Amino acid sequence: MSESIEKETSQATDRAADKIIDIEKVLRSKMGDKVKFLPRMVVAWLKRMVHEDEVNDFLWKSRDKVGTEWLAECVRYLDMHVTIEGEENLPDKNDGRFYTFVSNHPLGGQDGVCLGSIIGKHYDGRFRYLVNDLLMFLPGLKPVCIGINKTGRQGRNFPQMVESGFQSDNHMLMFPAGLNSRKTGGIIHDLPWKKTFITKSVEYQRDVVPIYFSGRNSERFYRIAKWQRRLGLKVNLAMLFLVDEMYRNVHKDFRIVIGKPIPWQTFDKSRTPMEWAKFVEDRVYEQAGPAGLRGE
Repeated sequence: MSESIEKETSQATDRAADKIIDIEKVLRSKMGDKVKFLPRMVVAWLKRMVHEDEVNDFLWKSRDKVGTEWLAECVRYLDMHVTIEGEENLPDKNDGRFYTFVSNHPLGGQDGVCLGSIIGKHYDGRFRYLVNDLLMFLPGLKPVCIGINKTGRQGRNFPQMVESGFQSDNHMLMFPAGLNSRKTGGIIHDLPWKKTFITKSVEYQRDVVPIYFSGRNSERFYRIAKWQRRLGLKVNLAMLFLVDEMYRNVHKDFRIVIGKPIPWQTFDKSRTPMEWAKFVEDRVYEQAGPAGLRGE
């Protein structure tokens, strides 16, 4: 009995020491001594919003997994019910070529995890994401990520980081909108896609594989995003709610439609890179059929 108690105590101590998500630590790093003036109820609310205990519990239990295996564990944990259409359009992993996989970004978390598990499984883990560098704190995700902090020093190195990804022997998985989808006029749709995936795919002769991912966040999320835009706030308040949105989307059904690869030669001088990015963005929503065009 005493040995069992000692073992449990030791495990609890290890969990506390290995705590990955620590809101109080983040606040201290950002606010310094001023953090003491922050009401405890605000700190408690932040912890609930990012599901600090639940996330840390999952990270502890999945600590022995990394890369594709960890992503697949996330899909199981979130109990995602996924239907894949067009899986035969994924290029042969042994054809000796590298591809750029691009998708709409309706959720901001689960969609990236799920697509990473699918691409990673098909290509034996040989893919990389371009992600916000905050996600680099997740040990299981770090091996398949190229971290980006567009607001800090790392932002100046963004071109070099993209370059290293396309120069590598890995497929690239990208969400060209940058941020997850917003709701406008009753339709959930990505923000305009950026052109980087076009210019780099042409430069490195990578065909582009368009992917549609169904799903939506809560009306609360879209209201917050709308008011953030109207008020011209530079702080991305909506992002603060993404973990909570992820937990709201547990046990739900998702539809993935994988389109046929678009040859890199398609993106010629007849249109600008931005126009070609819009062309691929439209292709993604069109291949989902009426549901995609309705933002479902």
